Amino acid sequence: MALAQVGGGYQVGDGNVNEIRLGASAAPQTATSTATLTAAQILGNVLVANPSTSAATYTLPTAAAIDAVLGNAKVGSTFDLAIVNTGTSSGTVTLSMGTGITDGGNAAVAVAITSSAAFRFRKTGDAAYTVYKIA
Repeated sequence: MALAQVGGGYQVGDGNVNEIRLGASAAPQTATSTATLTAAQILGNVLVANPSTSAATYTLPTAAAIDAVLGNAKVGSTFDLAIVNTGTSSGTVTLSMGTGITDGGNAAVAVAITSSAAFRFRKTGDAAYTVYKIA
């Protein structure tokens, strides 16, 4: 009997919520001035922000754009994003929620200069995520 190609059974990388993510990490993504982030930027797990001396607002991509990349994510799936702010002076970074993304608690609070913050994204439905500031 052949193994199932799609559906039935347990497939590693099929969005199962109990999987541990292991392996090598790609180089951190980057952003500078105010922008709408891409799904690739937030799914890289680390975003190095350098708004220099000006404050910047990073608008998260739409939940639909995230779903397009995470095609097998199930409700309850999560991923984390760390933002490392290397800006100086008044170069704080503030997150703005994209369409379909809800602020679950302090996600829009600015990431101070020369500091970092961690965020957890949780899939709550089709094209729907809640993001929490967790550190």
